[in-house]
Amino acid sequence: MTTTSPPFEKLVLATHNAGKLREIAALIAPFGIKALSAGDLGVDEPEETETTFVGNALLKGRASAAATGLPALADDSGIEVMALDGAPGVYTANWAELIPGGPRDFYRAMAAVEEALLKTGSTDRRARFVCVLALVMPDGDERVFEGEVWGTLASTPRGTRGFGFDPVFIPNGHTLTFGEMEPALKHAMSHRADAFAKFVAAILS
Repeated sequence: MTTTSPPFEKLVLATHNAGKLREIAALIAPFGIKALSAGDLGVDEPEETETTFVGNALLKGRASAAATGLPALADDSGIEVMALDGAPGVYTANWAELIPGGPRDFYRAMAAVEEALLKTGSTDRRARFVCVLALVMPDGDERVFEGEVWGTLASTPRGTRGFGFDPVFIPNGHTLTFGEMEPALKHAMSHRADAFAKFVAAILS
């Protein structure tokens, strides 16, 4: 538990992704800040029209800060596969959409990535998760924090924990996928934890 008074009492988490909300809320909890969901506050999630993680994180953070008058912390993240020239990358969620803008099936997305890898004929299974956290204040002040974690891709999903591509991502130095790991272990090393540590050092310390 931090002994430093936080710079704000409430923070809007500018995402409608349930998995991201759980992870960020858990990271925020020890700092005495009340985390509010943009969805619960009736803030629509803007269309992600930017081509970078930073651009989309700022877009979402600005929308929530403007709509609520509260500080907003937005996340944009995805997985980059080296043999696919960094795809899916910023379009990770799109690969999971059954129809554009519709429901997402990440098992379908994981299968699509595996199929794309097989087509390349490459044995390079290196990948990294990337997370950008954007803090947007109601007065327009903005800060961006980037995190990453490197690993390799399992050929088939393993484990039911986490969300997104967690069941196929094996972080370097480990044999379990994020989908198999205890949440506390994943949270200690994830791309989101890396970005959050930088946020804490700059804003909450």
